[in-house]
Amino acid sequence: MGISRQQALDCFASDDLIGIGMEADALRRSLHPEAVVGYTVTRPLDAVSSLEAACASVRKSLSLGATGLIVQADVQQQPDLAHFEMLLSGVKQCFPGIWLHGFAATQILTLASTAGITLRDTLARLQAAGLDSIDSYAIILDDDIRRHLAPENSSTAAWISVHRTAHQLGISTSASMVFGVGETPEQRVNHLEILRQLQQDSGGFSSFIPLAYQSSLGIPGIPAVPEPTAVEYLTTLAICRLYLDNIPHIQGSWPNQGIKVLQMGLRFGSNDVGSVLLDENLNKPGGASEEELRRIIREAGFKPVERDIPYHTMFLN
Repeated sequence: MGISRQQALDCFASDDLIGIGMEADALRRSLHPEAVVGYTVTRPLDAVSSLEAACASVRKSLSLGATGLIVQADVQQQPDLAHFEMLLSGVKQCFPGIWLHGFAATQILTLASTAGITLRDTLARLQAAGLDSIDSYAIILDDDIRRHLAPENSSTAAWISVHRTAHQLGISTSASMVFGVGETPEQRVNHLEILRQLQQDSGGFSSFIPLAYQSSLGIPGIPAVPEPTAVEYLTTLAICRLYLDNIPHIQGSWPNQGIKVLQMGLRFGSNDVGSVLLDENLNKPGGASEEELRRIIREAGFKPVERDIPYHTMFLN
């Protein structure tokens, strides 16, 4: 059992960063005693393109070493469920071993509404077409926050329904929390409790990633509050590990926090450094190559393990 709600609130109010980090590190070691840290190699897949263009993109991704694809679906531009079924099934027919991950809760709800069918039927059709797992980019799961910052996004209840239904169908999902958007510590803990309870009910979350808000994320309506510091990020990361003891993997974020904070996070509860995103420009500012990620894992005292999206170990590096 993870820490209680009151213990989590006490940790948010505490200035004992090192003590909280040590507790989270101890839990990480109990869950992952093998002293390895995972990463994956993925590449985006434009799901609004033609099947021919998508297959050409997959072929290039495989040649670059990708083991999975992040499906990028603009359902506002192309809200037709049948289009995505055609593209996903076509890609799977040509490349049956590739893992397809994508579609946020709001996108799936939009597809269901446009098609005039149930959420369950929408997810089942995407699954049958080849979607292996779904994404979770979640602003604080509190309706007051969500209505103010992202009125176009789903309600908390609708978000839960998408993930619960996916889990019932055997579709694994990832979870996240974008924090530092003007929420209270109580609202952060509410978010974590929703995830912990849903995981207890279904066991369908493969991983969790806390994301400190940055202006580069481009979320409209954010109040004029300072962006979370590295200390706040590490504290929140550690509390998330302690609270979500039933979600196996906690992922750090190098695009948001930078390499040094990512490395420190490996001693504050995280056991994964996310993905090497293969795109046309791996040397973009703030980027990290596969070798860089392997190096920072080793320097932190761990063994790097390349994994696929569903967290199946592939090989040590």
